[in-house]
Amino acid sequence: MAVVISEISRLTPDDFHQLWLHLQYNLVSFILLSALAVVGCTVFVMTRSRSVYLVDYSCYLPPESLQVPYKKFMDHSKLIEDFNDSSLEFQRKILERSGLGEETYLPEGLHCVPPRTTMVAAREEAEQVMFGCLDKLFQNTKVNPRDISVLVVNCSLFNPTPSLSAMIVNKYKLRGNVKSFNLGGMGCSAGVISIDLAKDMLQVHRKTYAVVVSTENITQNWYFGNKKAMLIPNCLFRVGGTAVLLSNKASDRRRSKYMMVQTVRTHKGANDKAFNCVYQEQDDNGKTGVSLSKDLMAIAGEALKANITTLGPLVLPISEQILFFATLVAKKLFNAKMKPYIPDFKLAFDHFCIHAGGRAVIDELEKNLELSVTHVEASRMTLHRFGNT
Repeated sequence: MAVVISEISRLTPDDFHQLWLHLQYNLVSFILLSALAVVGCTVFVMTRSRSVYLVDYSCYLPPESLQVPYKKFMDHSKLIEDFNDSSLEFQRKILERSGLGEETYLPEGLHCVPPRTTMVAAREEAEQVMFGCLDKLFQNTKVNPRDISVLVVNCSLFNPTPSLSAMIVNKYKLRGNVKSFNLGGMGCSAGVISIDLAKDMLQVHRKTYAVVVSTENITQNWYFGNKKAMLIPNCLFRVGGTAVLLSNKASDRRRSKYMMVQTVRTHKGANDKAFNCVYQEQDDNGKTGVSLSKDLMAIAGEALKANITTLGPLVLPISEQILFFATLVAKKLFNAKMKPYIPDFKLAFDHFCIHAGGRAVIDELEKNLELSVTHVEASRMTLHRFGNT
């Protein structure tokens, strides 16, 4: 461009006249080339990936009256006749080892004696969490709810009719053409899945906002039985949720907190062990709950390796990629039992946000990724303060 501009600046009026005559004699070629340039530019603009920004987010903070210290948890559990002595002792040990602190929250219905686990109580919990997040989000960002084009809500265990997303549409009077999605039964991975879905929708719809609401509902999903594997969620899951505002508007770039760079999802559901590792079912006495398998951490480790294989080449420096590739080739050719090389992701990332699903989850990822205490401190403190939300 610099050369062309410098040459044009030297042209005389006679040169421009000769150039015009030359274009006249080559009119067909000039029109075809111009049309090709216009089509090429149009295709590039229409098909290029749009930047997605995380403008802001808000978390729900329940009132102090809903806090459940260890003693209160155990005192209420003892008042419930469904639990035998062995189950009570098991819950006490899990609670002490869980990594949860004394200030986590349970829904209002579970503070009642006997617990109030009705549909009305579950809806109240959902409304308090979702609307609490969204009120704060809209207030902080000054975004009009009617400007939202995409709404994604994820809650695994509570899926009423009308849906949770419909409850939000009704509350905030979102516009009639809003693209709303309600994801259920997808466990702790649903938050990432929701963000990925919202990102894909923002690649289709131009200059707009998407809201993602991520939560879990506990009121109707407390386990009142004595199967050990199904008692663990009682000790880990607590009230909480978040609302995230995403945008593909260039004008939001300056005020946004983050820009999305990569998303990687690996689905291990084709594997029977993975499929059954977190399973909602009834025990022998017909009590419904969520059973956590002993294979859970092993399955999570396999999913992590698959994600690392995909993510590594996209973010790691070339030295780590070469080591990873060389180890992979050696494993295939010489020794199938050789441990795969775990790249040093600290060379690619400044911060790690590990899912606060439980102390064992954080410990396992800290060990596998060779992270420091500082790297996992945020996740540990989130678990300590809020539990698995």
